[in-house]
Amino acid sequence: MTGPRPPGDATGQDLPTRSGWERLGVGLPLVQAPIGGACTPALVAAVGDAGALGMLAGSWLPRAALTDQIRAVQRATARPFGVNLVLEWPQHERLATALDHGVPAISTFWGDPAPYRERIQAAGAVHFHTVGSRAEARAAADLGVDVIVAQGWDAGGHVRGTTATLAFVPAVVDLVSPVPVLAAGGIADARGVRAVLALGARGAWVGTRFLLAEEAGTHPDFRRRLVAATAEDTVHTTVFADGWPDAPHRALRNTTLTRWEAAGRPAAGARPGEHDVIAEHRELGPVRRYADVVPLADHVGDVEAMAMYAGQGVGLATTTEPAASIVADLARGFAAPE
Repeated sequence: MTGPRPPGDATGQDLPTRSGWERLGVGLPLVQAPIGGACTPALVAAVGDAGALGMLAGSWLPRAALTDQIRAVQRATARPFGVNLVLEWPQHERLATALDHGVPAISTFWGDPAPYRERIQAAGAVHFHTVGSRAEARAAADLGVDVIVAQGWDAGGHVRGTTATLAFVPAVVDLVSPVPVLAAGGIADARGVRAVLALGARGAWVGTRFLLAEEAGTHPDFRRRLVAATAEDTVHTTVFADGWPDAPHRALRNTTLTRWEAAGRPAAGARPGEHDVIAEHRELGPVRRYADVVPLADHVGDVEAMAMYAGQGVGLATTTEPAASIVADLARGFAAPE
């Protein structure tokens, strides 16, 4: 793909240019995935300052809280960033909030982006849409989405499809060319970035590695589990369904998952301990077992039993470090081989 590169591009890669990626001024075709409540304004700003694109997780925030987070990022950095919206629920008000505050990138996931596309385009924002199937990819390309994120089954958190990154990314690239594709799922170091570029992706979408960023709101016990975990410790499951039912996800095996499996994976209403309050947060309130809630720094209680989302690249995420260091390591994947 040809076209002008944004200011500061040091990768030598051709960057996505449909509908104005170049106006974002992002030096690396690398996006920090919206890692739920652990995604803080400080993390998003640090990723942007390091030359990549940070992404706020806006899907469940009240409009006032989303406004506060957007303004916090804007105070912390002049670099561009985005807001992610999960389309399982109506997101028109949150989209309006983001666009009214000048957010230059909008990411959508888990639903039909068509009702939102016109408003995103009219605002001049770059529209990313994450897909888990060829049919979703084709529909997004036909709609005119600017950048398609091809999420493999390897990914952590909520997983849309059933095909692994290695097979899914090139299939999507071939299907939607020349629409640029970012790869998601199992990418946690420079080797993963280099691999997805070889598959035809124009860049990478990385989540699990950023859970270990110093700026992330990840609970210390969750950090320790991530550092100790390997790919075999992750499970593709539907156990953490309260708050987001019928949505498969990948998480670290823990006591909640083990008890549920031992009981035969029963449906809601028959799950062991499903009324237990396992943790508390001073602002967000109590957490019940099976809730779609990740352990944050201010949670107290049995945080080990909460939803510890992580992708299969978790074994490559071995230490807590500044977001800038994570971006710098991943950026080596864009450099020409020596």
